[in-house]
Amino acid sequence: MKLLLKLIAGIIVGITVGSLYYGVDATGGLETFLTLLARLFVTIESLLGGFIFFMIPLIILFFITNGISKIGEGSGKVVGATLGTAYLSTLGAGTLAYLVAMFVMPKITDGGSVPEESGGLEPFFEFEIAPLMDILTALVLAFAFGIVITLTKSQLMAKWFEEGKNITEFLIEKVVIPILPFYIAGVFAGMASEGTIFTTLAVFGVVLLVAVLLHWVWIIVQYSIAGAALGKNPLRMIRNMIPAYFTALGTMSSAATIPVTLKQTKQNGIRNRIADFVVPLCANIHLSGSTITIVSCSIAVMSVLPEYDLPGFGAMFGTIMLLGVVMIAAPGVPGGAIMAASGILMSNLGFSEAAVAFMIALYMAQDSFGTAANITGDGAVSAIIDAYEQKLNKKA
Repeated sequence: MKLLLKLIAGIIVGITVGSLYYGVDATGGLETFLTLLARLFVTIESLLGGFIFFMIPLIILFFITNGISKIGEGSGKVVGATLGTAYLSTLGAGTLAYLVAMFVMPKITDGGSVPEESGGLEPFFEFEIAPLMDILTALVLAFAFGIVITLTKSQLMAKWFEEGKNITEFLIEKVVIPILPFYIAGVFAGMASEGTIFTTLAVFGVVLLVAVLLHWVWIIVQYSIAGAALGKNPLRMIRNMIPAYFTALGTMSSAATIPVTLKQTKQNGIRNRIADFVVPLCANIHLSGSTITIVSCSIAVMSVLPEYDLPGFGAMFGTIMLLGVVMIAAPGVPGGAIMAASGILMSNLGFSEAAVAFMIALYMAQDSFGTAANITGDGAVSAIIDAYEQKLNKKA
């Protein structure tokens, strides 16, 4: 919650600076001061944004490789069923979000706008940090190394990528996350300098509300399936998971919420050995809530940016499929999912850095709700796998 408060503070400061530049009828020294101040914020955005986008390929490479190399631990059929169930849940959530967003978002965003450039303001200087590789290269390398490490059981390479993931995670927690409020302040200062920021914020406040409602719709769908599989009351199962949901709201991390998720999942009658395996795994691979938010917000951003055409179902479904992959292991840290997904938004949907910056701001504003939806759904996946494993044992 501290991060959220800092982000809100950054948004307020950025809007204030940009609005003063746009709205105050100043002359002489005051005009010069307001221009310099606004350009300073735009410069901060440019510098910090360069580092953030430099980190994205590294996040994809190390997080996905490490995630794939660890997936093979456990019973083959149960692992496969867990992976398949979690991935189908993510795909289903993304598809639901797309269908609703395509119907609702153009109506909600009518009249809103997101300036592509920072109000014509230029940074004092630019310091470009070129990424070590592009997004698709990082994704292909991650799959290649992850699969081969799993097949060859190379402990040395597995350890190397695990350490790389730990270093990248450290940089996210200690560098990227702390600078986000300043970066967001620069983004919103640039947008406010165009004079459209308040209309835009009103629009996206409604967008985020729609995303949170969709989280709960998908949770009900998940537990309806889980309840039918185990012959349990789905509403009672959801009620038992509420402590985990509210814990995730506070931690903004699926990994940090694992102990509570495990306890509440077992309270739903899921056998210990199933819950002990499925919940920690799903904390890294099950991203239905995050996917709903990213899909909903991306459609909203494309609705208000005139240079974007809304994607067809085929194009968006391919993006959703990739989102379910690139965000593997990213939920361990606040904001990890959107950092990993940014590359897909740029490569598949053609998002500019300005559009991605706004996506980051939108996502971080509700990160805790997306995380809560993710971990609540982990309990449903555990129930489905428990029912599946019981059937396997009966057949055996």
